[in-house]
Amino acid sequence: MSAPSPSTDTVLLCVDMQPVFVRAVTDGEQVQRRCAFAVAAAHGLGLPVVFTEQVPAKLGGTAPELLALAPTAPTFGKNTFSALADTTIREHLVTSLAAEHLLLCGIETPICIYQTALAARAEGWQVTLLTDAVGARRSDDAASCLTALRATGVHVLPAETVFYALLHDVSHPFFKTYTQLVKSHA
Repeated sequence: MSAPSPSTDTVLLCVDMQPVFVRAVTDGEQVQRRCAFAVAAAHGLGLPVVFTEQVPAKLGGTAPELLALAPTAPTFGKNTFSALADTTIREHLVTSLAAEHLLLCGIETPICIYQTALAARAEGWQVTLLTDAVGARRSDDAASCLTALRATGVHVLPAETVFYALLHDVSHPFFKTYTQLVKSHA
């Protein structure tokens, strides 16, 4: 895989990290901790961060701890499973951010993450799924979906690997802060 470039066309999309879902997935607290790492790393690198929420009026909003890590990041409610099937989210990613590469984290791998990744690939975008920052109720379902997504050209990698690739080397101004994030979110 070629490393994602830290350009303005790369966006971190944090999908449906609502406490009701975090409690329902296997190792939900760990998934949230790894999403926090991804949000903090993306924000520190200057990458746009976007949050989605599945039916927030009924299921509640994104975990406040995550929102606090990127306080200016927009949050979009949705009724669709694919974030790109929601016109407002898609238009924001295309028009406002000129997204061409999505870094995906959140819940749930076999549903919203899977459908969002497929939709982005259908648009011709690069997609990198942060494997340690996604979660599912059933790990076998998630594993099957990760295999299927790889076959479509989705990069399936741990968050730390992706963000080190974005840094390129130790001379990056964010490197020292990043290494502290790695330690604090292990």
